[in-house]
Parts: sequence; C-alpha cells; structure tokens
Amino acid sequence: SCAGWRGSHNVHHVSCNSLEHDPDIQHMPIFAVSEEIFNEDFYSTFHKRWIRKDAAARFLVSYQHWLFYPIMAFARFNLYAQGFILMFNENEVVWRRKWEILSELGFFAWNIALLAYFPSETSLGGWKERLLYLLISHMLAGVLHVQICLSHFARETYHGKAYNGDEDEWFRMQCRTTLNIDCPWWMDWFHGGLQFQIEHHLWPRLPRHNLRRAQQLVKAFCKKHDVTYHNLPWIEAQVELVQHLRKAALKMRAIDL
Repeated sequence: SCAGWRGSHNVHHVSCNSLEHDPDIQHMPIFAVSEEIFNEDFYSTFHKRWIRKDAAARFLVSYQHWLFYPIMAFARFNLYAQGFILMFNENEVVWRRKWEILSELGFFAWNIALLAYFPSETSLGGWKERLLYLLISHMLAGVLHVQICLSHFARETYHGKAYNGDEDEWFRMQCRTTLNIDCPWWMDWFHGGLQFQIEHHLWPRLPRHNLRRAQQLVKAFCKKHDVTYHNLPWIEAQVELVQHLRKAALKMRAIDL
C-alpha cells in the first residue's frame, strides 16, 4: 500500500541501517543482515515488538544465503499481505484509510479481471496458464526487491541513533550504510534510478534523471574528504551480498539458544 511504503521508507531514510529503528533491515526470523543481531534481543521501534532469536530464526537464518533469491521471487505477495494488515489495523494512523483500501481492492479487481480474460482452452489449460502468468510476473518483479536489498544489506549497521557528532554525521552515514551499483548510462532506465542509492539518500527528492550528474559531485566530495564511496558492478554486488548473508548464517548456526 502507499501508506505502508511511505511510513517504512521515511523511517528508513532517517535511520538508515539502524538495527533498532530501520524497518528495511528488520526481517527476522527469515533474514539477519548483521551478526550484531545475534548479540542480544532488541526492540524494533517501527514494528513495536522484540526481535528475538528463536528456533524458527535459527533454522531460517542458517540457510538465508540459499533462501534469499527464492524468497525475493515471491516477496511481492508479502507486500500485499502487509498492506492489508496495515489497512485494517485501527491502532495505526493511515492517511485517508478508506481511499487506500479502495485503491488496493481496485488493484486486485483489475488483476482478477486480467486473469479472467485468459482463454480457457490452451495447451496448458486455463487455470494452469493463469497461475503460471501470476507466478512468472511476480518473480520478474522480484528483481526490484533484489536491487533494493543490494543497496543496504551488506553495508555497515549500528545500534541506536546516528548523527551524534563528526564521525557519524549525515553525509558520512549515508555513504557508510549505502551501496551504489556501477553501470553504464544506457542501463539507467533498467535500474530506475535505484543504482544511485547514495545520491538518493543525500537528496531524496532529486529527480532520477539528475542522479548521475549528482554522483559526479558526490564522488569528488568523498575523494576530497577521504570518505569511502561504495560503488560495485551488479554481479560483484550480488556476490558480496551472498557472502555477507552466508557469514551471518554460519554464525547463527554456532549460537546456542
């Protein structure tokens, strides 16, 4: 839902990669993006619940580097469920709740109508072809989820709040907690601007067609002030992410609950 995205994404920008405050890296019991998660239980200020290590987390996180891509292929269905949970939770403040619910119902009505127009007499059979279309279309959309995870999962995390002094001031923290994807200009349309996550975090409202120009300015500024600028090609970023998840998974296996 729009309300769910606005709520979590705004908090993510303010507290990027904070273990206690950033909902975009709080995916227990399925994923643990940092080994620090295992040190002690902590309270999520966004989800308003304790993040704990239990038997389910022990099993799932131990294999997270194998489960990551299959789960991303079907992650869109989780967003649907989270949207409806938010819409019907009266304890959460949702701007124009009725319009949000109406728009979600309209989206699902449109999808059902689309599936209904599939011909019944096909080589696969009507319902099989509809199911296949539904799964493949969502699996392709899973590339978007992978792109978003690449931006932060393997980067530095921290406890509590940042912006306490020169060492963790705004600019440095966006560079330390965020990764860019290095690609030629003609790939910009395919990435949709998500490859310039550092610039996006520094200027959230900057139009995507200006992000490549902004990157040049940020790179020069980082070089001048000796700030590390994380920028990896697509495949290298995938390898780094899987290795990072594997490292955390192996540590989880060694923990006694």
